[in-house]
Amino acid sequence: MPFETLKYEVADGIATVTLSRPDKMNACTPKMIEELIEVVDLTDADDAVRVVIYTGEGRAFCAGADISGGPGGFVDETAEARLVNADGSLNYSDPAARDGGGLITLRLYRSLKPTIAAINGAAVGVGVTMTLPMDIRIASTTARFGLVFARRGIVPEAASSWFLPRVVGISRAMEWCASGRVFGAEEALEGGLVRSLHAPEELLDVARGIAREIADNTAPVSVALTRQMLWQGLGFNHPMQAHQIDSRGILSRSRSADAKEGVAAFLEKRPAVWPQTVSGDMPDFYPWADEPEYR
Repeated sequence: MPFETLKYEVADGIATVTLSRPDKMNACTPKMIEELIEVVDLTDADDAVRVVIYTGEGRAFCAGADISGGPGGFVDETAEARLVNADGSLNYSDPAARDGGGLITLRLYRSLKPTIAAINGAAVGVGVTMTLPMDIRIASTTARFGLVFARRGIVPEAASSWFLPRVVGISRAMEWCASGRVFGAEEALEGGLVRSLHAPEELLDVARGIAREIADNTAPVSVALTRQMLWQGLGFNHPMQAHQIDSRGILSRSRSADAKEGVAAFLEKRPAVWPQTVSGDMPDFYPWADEPEYR
């Protein structure tokens, strides 16, 4: 599938999605939002994809929203008539009022494939927040980060008020967001935003190595379920909710063809060949929760 703002390739079970507006430091546009959502749909549906790596072309990962045309870059100006009521008040409930970054992160949250962000350079605004629902973040030693929203007169977006404190803790999240300052890769590592730092020329190889460990050794359906169990579990209000999902998962997967193959491969000391696919063999209890409606 051709994209205007992304490059996409699949090799040996690993999909690589490259943000590709290098002349604009990969600044995010409505078209990029649309295509990032499309690419998650694509990777979820393709059983040849086991892991997805996201990176940027050129010297930046993503410099944030493209606001070269002014503050209208934060919202859909084409929907102005729907967003402003006759009395001048704002119509927050119209779908056009939805934050585009949040559309990306909510779709990534629902992804059935594990995701790795290989942050190769500047990651500012939505360039940071779009990575928060990705499972593993690694960065170049030259990367820089900024949750600069308050310095632009707006607020954090992309559901980052939910994701960021869960990734780095509430105190660190508030410091970074309230100051809006840009900080370096070492601080991102120390604060828990990224897993590890690597020389720029080694970054993608490291990401592929992590991806290979997943793609070569684990059952796709088990990974898809595990990803949703862990992410959705962050919102549970009692461990009993996790126990209910765990129990359903263990019961259904223990009777599966994958479990038979996994045990046989272990006993026979050989690599497993997983017979089941994400597209056709997710268990009947999935999904166990629907996404709330936007209001």
